[in-house]
Amino acid sequence: MARRLHIVGRRNHGKTTLIAELVREFCRRGIRVGTIKHSCHAHDLDTPGKDSHRHRQAGAQPAAIVTRDLIGVFLPRPEEPLYERLEPLFADCHLVIVEGNIDAPGLKIEVWRSAAGNTCLAAERADILAVVSDDRPALRVPIWPRGDIVTLADRVFALANEAPTEGD
Repeated sequence: MARRLHIVGRRNHGKTTLIAELVREFCRRGIRVGTIKHSCHAHDLDTPGKDSHRHRQAGAQPAAIVTRDLIGVFLPRPEEPLYERLEPLFADCHLVIVEGNIDAPGLKIEVWRSAAGNTCLAAERADILAVVSDDRPALRVPIWPRGDIVTLADRVFALANEAPTEGD
């Protein structure tokens, strides 16, 4: 799979907003980026009672929905290796950004805002490589300013491309 980077953080610290801004900046540069939203919760992504849902309930693996402008593919989730299962879908990407999945192996950057009222995860975890924040938490990892998306995109892309791939 393309280089994978996890944007992590507690709820309401700005992960989704940051990822959307990074994706726009990477696309502006001609960098093909894919995203994966990880959810800890079990919920159906399809609409119960609709045809595609009925196909899946009958045992189709995969089941897909094709519209004029989108394709949705439903795969049963493997125990592991999750990202290897998704690899063919992201084969043309230069970078894959995962929102969340903090316990997965891979590069991790935390988004943190003091106004949200929680401590930094980087203070508790050794696997977070940098924190994106306009606040100045006292941490052992670099603090990257949130306000400059161009410089932030440079740093994120450099980090993803300088680190060895898993298995190196």
